[in-house]
Amino acid sequence: MPTLLDTIAQALGLDCAPIRWQGIGALPSTFAVTELAGASIAACGLALAHLLESQQHSCPLVSVDRRLASFWFATSLRPHGWQTPPLWDAIAGDYRTRDGWIRLHTNAPHHRDAALQVLGSPADRASVASRVANWDGETLEAAVVKAGGCAAQMRAWLDWCLHPQGRAVNHEPLILRERYPGQPGRWLGNASRPLAGVKVLDLTRILAGPIATRLLASFGAEVLRIDPPGWDEPAVAPEVTLGKRCARLDLRTREDHQRFEALLADADILVHGYRADALERLDLGTERRRQLNPGLIDVSLNAYGWSGPWQHRRGFDSLVQMSTGIAREGMRWQQAERPVPLPVQALDHATGYLMAAEAIRALAARLRNGEGCDSRLSLARTAKLLVEHGTVEEDLPLAAESLDDLAQPIEHTPWGEAQRLKAPLRVGETLMGWGSGAAQLGSVPARWLP
Repeated sequence: MPTLLDTIAQALGLDCAPIRWQGIGALPSTFAVTELAGASIAACGLALAHLLESQQHSCPLVSVDRRLASFWFATSLRPHGWQTPPLWDAIAGDYRTRDGWIRLHTNAPHHRDAALQVLGSPADRASVASRVANWDGETLEAAVVKAGGCAAQMRAWLDWCLHPQGRAVNHEPLILRERYPGQPGRWLGNASRPLAGVKVLDLTRILAGPIATRLLASFGAEVLRIDPPGWDEPAVAPEVTLGKRCARLDLRTREDHQRFEALLADADILVHGYRADALERLDLGTERRRQLNPGLIDVSLNAYGWSGPWQHRRGFDSLVQMSTGIAREGMRWQQAERPVPLPVQALDHATGYLMAAEAIRALAARLRNGEGCDSRLSLARTAKLLVEHGTVEEDLPLAAESLDDLAQPIEHTPWGEAQRLKAPLRVGETLMGWGSGAAQLGSVPARWLP
């Protein structure tokens, strides 16, 4: 049976060179979550090794620490004397319906308002639970989504495979890719910072996209994140803005729209995670992006895939786990009375690292032949990768985190001092490293560095 890395490397079109693996044990799950963590991060290393080989004619050895990779799939940040806000709001979570379970995702105020409006409930968890209990799961899911909210009924994997959206996404490749002519570029990096000189325009939110751009920043890319006015992610910004510059633009205004187009025209890579039709509505669809930047490397993700009736549906890692049978299988494995998700948001993290690996692969291809590339990934397709790899026997637990796992020096952030876990990836003598600490959203002007 092929390993997860074999399957990922094949999707990337990369030779699966030998990897130096470190770390024993695994996260507690019936699925191969630790293997997925190691494999997705290793894929970034393989892509970087191939980039360095194409420029320096020697292929460095990729080293991955599976234990540290597992920890990074949770959080890398260790604050000193402060803490991030809770990841979930008071209403978000799993609720028993008349015929099973449903998850409501209500972290964003407008998503919470949509769910409460459908249920006719005050913002009180007990009231929400009593009202959800009177609904069939599929009916409530559809009603919340129609109202502009986010919800997912718990399904079994086989039920998902028979569902129209499951059938659609399961026929998609792990990475949908379209190539088009561009202009060859010049490598500005070096062995220690292989992505130096690469400009990455980041239009992503929680959580996969920011993980992708954080990885690109760690090897020298200049990442400029753009958020709309008023948007904030207080629970995750300290985790995912590491090494980035963060600005705001209102793409609905003419001035900011023109400013964004100028940034895009000068970018090497665009990473975005809005729903499939969102940029089209802003007159920034695929054709316009190619017109502005013919050699652009355009990497995007969505929740439920790029075909089928749910291709424009809002979704998050925890919802996709419910839809695709992962939470149901965890419930069976633990013999639990309620859904059991993965121990970390592995679909987000893995998809993020796969996006980064694909961006690096496409960059190497553009350096060779000038081609631009449009690459699309989804959380649901990553779920298929994990589920079809099969369940695993229980492994030894990971050794507990210790002070030796923390990197130096101290990271100075707007929220206070912190440390990061040591990086899980090394490519030859090239180490992950960031030129700046985490940043607040909207803290710099929307422009490239001189």
